[in-house]
Amino acid sequence: MKIGKYITILLAISLFACQSHQTAQSSSDDFPDIFPDYKDVTIPSSISPLNFSVRNAKAIQVDLKESDGTVTSFYGKKHVEFPKSKWSDILKRNEDQQIELTVSVWDEQHSAGVKYKSFPIYVSSDEIDPYIAYRLIEPGYESWNRIELCERELSSFAEHAFVSNQMAENACLNCHSFYNYSPDTYLFHVRGKNGGTVLYQNHASTKIDFTKLPLGKQGVYPMWHPSGRYIAFSSNATFQVFFHQGEQPIEVFDQSSDLILFNTENNQTSTVPQISQDSIFETFPAWSPDGKSLYFSAAQAGEVPDSVKNIHYGIMKVGFNQETGEFAEQLETICAATDSTSASWPRISPDGKYLLFTMAAYGTFPIWHKEADLQMIDLETGEKVDTDILNSSDTESYHSWSSNGKWVLFSSRRLDGRYTRLYIAHFDGNGHFGKPFLLPQKEPDYNTFRLRSYNVPEFVSGEIKTSYSTFGNVFKQMKK
Repeated sequence: MKIGKYITILLAISLFACQSHQTAQSSSDDFPDIFPDYKDVTIPSSISPLNFSVRNAKAIQVDLKESDGTVTSFYGKKHVEFPKSKWSDILKRNEDQQIELTVSVWDEQHSAGVKYKSFPIYVSSDEIDPYIAYRLIEPGYESWNRIELCERELSSFAEHAFVSNQMAENACLNCHSFYNYSPDTYLFHVRGKNGGTVLYQNHASTKIDFTKLPLGKQGVYPMWHPSGRYIAFSSNATFQVFFHQGEQPIEVFDQSSDLILFNTENNQTSTVPQISQDSIFETFPAWSPDGKSLYFSAAQAGEVPDSVKNIHYGIMKVGFNQETGEFAEQLETICAATDSTSASWPRISPDGKYLLFTMAAYGTFPIWHKEADLQMIDLETGEKVDTDILNSSDTESYHSWSSNGKWVLFSSRRLDGRYTRLYIAHFDGNGHFGKPFLLPQKEPDYNTFRLRSYNVPEFVSGEIKTSYSTFGNVFKQMKK
């Protein structure tokens, strides 16, 4: 019996090698167990192929049905790779429609093949920015080896590092930020001796050491003002402690934090009491799209680390005059802290209607909190928007909006609880999200075999063309 079974499987594999259409001899009322899970997701028509694998498969056939009824079959062994050009043509033909995928699998349990229940993928005509940028780093606490700031083209699998810590004597790179999604104007931090903030604009790079400016405070978490004239930073004294029991291995916290304003025209920093008080921890600045308001997270200062579980952040708002560079006197509470919630990473939708943020049980560093989820508020009504479809039983943390507000990019640890990976979700502009999908890879298992975390994902409007020579003089200064 086993010999005949294996012969049947080998025959199926040989036929698939010739891409011959087969008919599975049995059917199932279950959906196929594919990885990544792309069932019922909404995707942009410019996304790279959603290649997927099936556990323990010896041969796979995917019959893709378009909205006009046309069926195209694709074949694979352990996983299916859709040809890029054919995939792109199919998506363009089916904008604002759905395609339907029927997966048949030949494996040891189903030597004659089993056809699973079909599932849809919705193709949206809403455009998405062509690139995303992120930091790649091995998970760690005090040490690191390779850190890269990378850009990925969403219509393909092309990825390149536009900055590497190998350029800066293995220093830590972090907190990159782009002005208005531009690949031509951005900044990032280099930690360590002779480190500082590297600002790239007008095809040139400069290093800024904020500790040598009048305020004497280092800039940490940045956000560009829509005018490009200002950058809001938080200035954080960040520490970490380790737990000897429980699921959470580490807690990161601020011993102090304030907000500062950097003027890119005169390289000066400033601040005002209402957004920089010793009795308040202020962090994570975020401008409104019109530039008239600054949002940020704030908590009553406390003794840390002993009372870190009693520190809860809310989200505040303060008016801003971009002509004078002055802030309003009055602060407004947008999302109040409670004894069991702490809000961080405020991000305003490009139309100014929604506030998306991360909610954890306490503290200011949700990436280590399994309970951390994405939440959203309608700024016009003050009502909470349903974001359950975005969240999982593990950590959801950093997030960003596409330039048209139709897509959200965020990091999650839902696959294994250790590595942050990137997910994209559609937003209809009226308070409804689609099911998020994992960033596609040419080989699906690369999502698990790549033992590096994706940090601070951002949409970018074009290709970043900087290289080592762009930052050569800056990195030479850091070696002195």
